[in-house]
Amino acid sequence: MPEQKTLRTIRSFVRREGRLTPGQQRAINELWAQFALDEGDDLLDLNQLFNRKAPKVIEIGFGNGASLAEMAKSKPDTDFLGIEVHRPGVGQLLNLIDKNGLSNLRVACTDAVELLKHRIADNSLDRLQLFFPDPWHKKRHHKRRIIQPDFVKLLAKKIKLGGHLHMATDWQHYAEQMLTDFSDNTNFKNCADDKYIPRPDYRPLTKFEHRGQKLGHGIWDLLYKRH
Repeated sequence: MPEQKTLRTIRSFVRREGRLTPGQQRAINELWAQFALDEGDDLLDLNQLFNRKAPKVIEIGFGNGASLAEMAKSKPDTDFLGIEVHRPGVGQLLNLIDKNGLSNLRVACTDAVELLKHRIADNSLDRLQLFFPDPWHKKRHHKRRIIQPDFVKLLAKKIKLGGHLHMATDWQHYAEQMLTDFSDNTNFKNCADDKYIPRPDYRPLTKFEHRGQKLGHGIWDLLYKRH
């Protein structure tokens, strides 16, 4: 009898572990227990995690964390959970949490898809944010993009009715694929009058975007409502 092969899940990221600065390492050593999630498979009680009932927002792939920290600082009545696989960014965000006294922000260093599947309750999120995910621009790598029909179905389970999904990308082809994948799912309604929305005030302009705008690069924001 031939040996059965185990199907491997295609991940949307590759861990390119850069060197941690002393400050980032210190933040991970000293602030992890207070502000970061340990690995596990138990269902999270987000109200217990933040010690209160408040709107809950998850951001996938926060990079160096600057824009997410700014968002949390400007919205103290909303709780944010940031997910990032690269430890230098996690250390950087932990430093920002400490520096700004952000009690409404927590961090997870893990695979966002697995965390959503196994640790986030259905109908529990008021908004999910996905800003500038890896576009995997080569056609043979498109299967690695995080936005895929199955992931859209997963998001529909986790975002509560009336909640929102906000995405942004600087790759037009990826933006068009996002439009296609969400148009095929009846659980989401596009909030734009014509495909895309202007960048809302609550999403800070990043240094990356500012530099791109000077070079004439486009940015596409997409906002969907769960219904």
